[in-house]
Amino acid sequence: MIVFAAFVILLTVTAVTDNGLSKLGSKSQEDWILDGFGLCFQGIVIPILQIRIVYQLYQYLLPNLQGFLNFYPLIGFCLSFVLVDYLYYWNHRLFHSSSLWSIHQVHHTVTEMDVLGTSRNTLWTSFLIIYLWVHPLFIYLLKDPTWYIFGVSLTSALDLWRHSRLTPKGNSLIFHFLSPWLILPQDHAWHHSENINCNYGANWKIWDRIHGTYYQSETVPDYLGVETNLSLKNQLFYPFIL
Repeated sequence: MIVFAAFVILLTVTAVTDNGLSKLGSKSQEDWILDGFGLCFQGIVIPILQIRIVYQLYQYLLPNLQGFLNFYPLIGFCLSFVLVDYLYYWNHRLFHSSSLWSIHQVHHTVTEMDVLGTSRNTLWTSFLIIYLWVHPLFIYLLKDPTWYIFGVSLTSALDLWRHSRLTPKGNSLIFHFLSPWLILPQDHAWHHSENINCNYGANWKIWDRIHGTYYQSETVPDYLGVETNLSLKNQLFYPFIL
């Protein structure tokens, strides 16, 4: 519910501010198809796979470890919001390597930051994102996964925000409060610019600072996106359709 509410709120605010409705209307048919398939796949198919297949896979592989981890709620939250976030940082950097860039480039064809493009990817990319495999594992291992799941939901909501145009102004209170530690929409916008080898983090800015991949700016770049020669089918199903 947290993620769905965040999506509705962000989409609504995007539509009613800064000519957002006209910008959404100017999206090409191909962009609508890519974004629609991506949102449905990651928002519906992937959660079903996590619950119905991956979770049961761990029941089969680790039959005696269900509920093995009896942690305080805050630790469960930190596992998803901090530890998994760090794992995702490296997962994301791997997507930018020469071996995986060919499938990740589709995500970087977004030319306007809006919440609809959050999940734009080849459909097969989702199977290489650690969330599919790590979240069911911890939910299986934790005796009470409630706060872990809350951390997952918060991360997903922030991911929608990062891909929106709702960037806090540099002189605003929210910017001064969140900017030192949280990846903001303008930070992620620079990741989608020509300078794509920066700001890989999802939640925490500290990972980029530690590993020298952080690029700081209070504004957003003028140009976003990369060009690709892939057809619409390629962008959806690459590398299985050439």
